[in-house]
Amino acid sequence: MITVADVEAAAERIAGYVVRTPTVPSHGLSALLGAPTTAKLELLQRTGSFKARGATAKLLTLDQAERAAGVVAVSGGNHGIALAVMAGALDIKATVVMPSSAPAHAVATAEAAGASVQVADSMAEAFALVDELRATGLTMVHPFDDPLVLAAQGTVGLEFAQDAGELTDVLVSIGGGGLVSGVATALRAYRPGVRIWGVETEGADAMSAALAAGGPVPVALSSVVSTLSAPSASQLTYEHVAALVTDVLTVSDAEAVRGTLDLADHAKVWAEPAAGCLLPAARRVLERVGGNARLGLVVCGGNATTADVGTWAEGFGLR
Repeated sequence: MITVADVEAAAERIAGYVVRTPTVPSHGLSALLGAPTTAKLELLQRTGSFKARGATAKLLTLDQAERAAGVVAVSGGNHGIALAVMAGALDIKATVVMPSSAPAHAVATAEAAGASVQVADSMAEAFALVDELRATGLTMVHPFDDPLVLAAQGTVGLEFAQDAGELTDVLVSIGGGGLVSGVATALRAYRPGVRIWGVETEGADAMSAALAAGGPVPVALSSVVSTLSAPSASQLTYEHVAALVTDVLTVSDAEAVRGTLDLADHAKVWAEPAAGCLLPAARRVLERVGGNARLGLVVCGGNATTADVGTWAEGFGLR
């Protein structure tokens, strides 16, 4: 498992390339949820999500031959965008493989940044295609199964611990588990009394399945939230979550989209459903821990278009 020293080293490595995003108390969310709430606005990160941190950290460790050969990644959206943009900034050729469920905006953004984008029918097929491309000499930049990436994602938690006021409970979205693993590592070191809660959507519940099974298992993906849709957790992320996270909560797609609309209305930020899922989960946390909680929300990304959210909201009858 990674340590807080690894997170601190990653913070130094990526400091000149990523944004120290704002950590702000939200009066709107506090009123909505009925408890003091602080948001870490990682949607304001370079490339629109926390993923820029991990991608940058990995790219900066490549040797000259690896840089010349290029890199490859699989992504439901945000990791691909981050790798494309940061690889372009470092003059490294990138190939991104996305499932057909990935938002068109993500595909277009990665291509505009100079990456070669290939689309597979499913996330499982996307991972299989990446394995084929690795065999040609490309270096894999995994979205969550890499200690370097976990440590860099943990810099979100490091900044949160340093910049927030008193917190009792921090909620973090889970796809493959890289963000929550890193954040939990940092928070457990800096604020050992804080409870950490992971949040998934139904149909993208790889970590819940892993915890139930005692290790990573494949899951069938059906959530509209492609940025949380990992086909399984990794042993690395499973071990971190099992050791450091209080519990993993699962919410419906409709609740996640409703949360996106609530973040816009009450927090005045345009997030994606991967962050919107935190609000219904926060209500469940408050039911469990009582009325003296002080919440922290890691608003992980904002790479959803108004058209996408409008379509989902219409489909779930949320208008």
